[in-house]
Amino acid sequence: MGASRARLRAEAACHVQGEAIVSLPSLLPKRERKLKLVIGFRQSTSVVQRLLSVLAGTMLVIAGMAVAPATLAKDGSDAGHWVGTWNASPQAAWYPLELNGQTIRQIAHVSIGGTRVRVRLSNAYGAGPLLIGAARVGLRSTGASIVPGSGRVLTFNGSESTTIPVGALAISDPVSLRVPDRGDLAVSIYVPGKQLAETEHSLGLQTTYISSAGDFSGADSLPTATTTESFFFLTGVEVDASTTARAIVTLGDSITDGLHSTTDANKRWPNRLAERLRTGGSKIAVLNAGISGNRLLHDTIGTNASARLDRDVLVQSGARYLIVQIGINDIGFPGTATADEIIAGHRQVIHRAHALGLRVYGGTLTPFQAFLPGIYYTADGEAKRQAVNQWIRSSKAYDAVIDFDKALRDPANPAAIRPAYDSGDNLHPNDAGYQAMADAIDLSLFGAQRSGRRAVAAETQPTQPVKPPTRLCPCPP
Repeated sequence: MGASRARLRAEAACHVQGEAIVSLPSLLPKRERKLKLVIGFRQSTSVVQRLLSVLAGTMLVIAGMAVAPATLAKDGSDAGHWVGTWNASPQAAWYPLELNGQTIRQIAHVSIGGTRVRVRLSNAYGAGPLLIGAARVGLRSTGASIVPGSGRVLTFNGSESTTIPVGALAISDPVSLRVPDRGDLAVSIYVPGKQLAETEHSLGLQTTYISSAGDFSGADSLPTATTTESFFFLTGVEVDASTTARAIVTLGDSITDGLHSTTDANKRWPNRLAERLRTGGSKIAVLNAGISGNRLLHDTIGTNASARLDRDVLVQSGARYLIVQIGINDIGFPGTATADEIIAGHRQVIHRAHALGLRVYGGTLTPFQAFLPGIYYTADGEAKRQAVNQWIRSSKAYDAVIDFDKALRDPANPAAIRPAYDSGDNLHPNDAGYQAMADAIDLSLFGAQRSGRRAVAAETQPTQPVKPPTRLCPCPP
């Protein structure tokens, strides 16, 4: 009987670990299942006692299975349905910010809300370990101030400070905080001693507040010494949302990053897409994985998109969809790639995302005539853009096509951006242009209802079923 008990406990432990639903008879050894529930007078008292002992142990295991998840969630574990709601892809700082025992308060405009929150901090490009002395999260009211009473201490494995190794990421423990859809979170990070902020997201388009010396992470109003428009160390925010919540990741360059959109206004096309989805009543987040100046195949500004796909896209919590809109810098920068090489790069992105069950939608490359003519824009470059767009539209490699080119081009001159959508540099859209890009996306691609705006030419491809699942160079896009 002792061997039977040992086997019972081992089997029950495996079921607990795997969160399977088990029945009492399945846990009992075959010989013991033959025992009758009504035990005759001829059976010995010792057999009865041994059977009752086994029964009691089994009931404790089942009770533990029922109680443990609720207890863990109450104690602040990561149990729940976590979905990324905000993202800023990390890149190496051109001119690292020097910190001297200061607090950085950064504003993250989330796309969907939830009941608990956790953040991602990155030391992807640090030359040495990154010491975080303290961190807090709260609801932003205005400027560098948070709503009184909303501040929460962030811990890492239970500690209020942490050291992030070179190239690594740290995810905070969850904290209870009711985050509204499309709300603003203030994430405050105290960095003790002298440290360089070598990991940043340059084109933040959001005011970041840096204090005078001291730990002001818990202050409702931050004593601000200076501001910038870049993000430092903060690369993601996740919320514990409803089980139907999911996320779209947008992979791209400055046109996805939102260059020339209005600062502090959240007018990038991924922001506008999130607004449309929310208006339609969907609980779908949009994560912006754009980096200004980024290329699909080669490093120029930021690690190339092919190399950062795993880190910035494929590991995002709750991601179910990917929109790819990248390649114009591979055409325009010196040492350009051929159209066939760019197409091959797109195919690799599709294959890798499909392997993890994401549906992948291809965005056509937008017009760039007269952007740095003879240097960036050339007739040969325009021919490459047309070839890549033709492949995106006709190859059926993507699960659907989002025709950003059609949404932005000038009907009178299709090689150029429509004047009403031009920020003034002949390549990057203005706020109206970014809105037009968001409007070109058919919300039904995400199982969502259409909003009042009409989508422009999102062509669904009949592919095989996919398993469900402020510092920058003034030139580059």
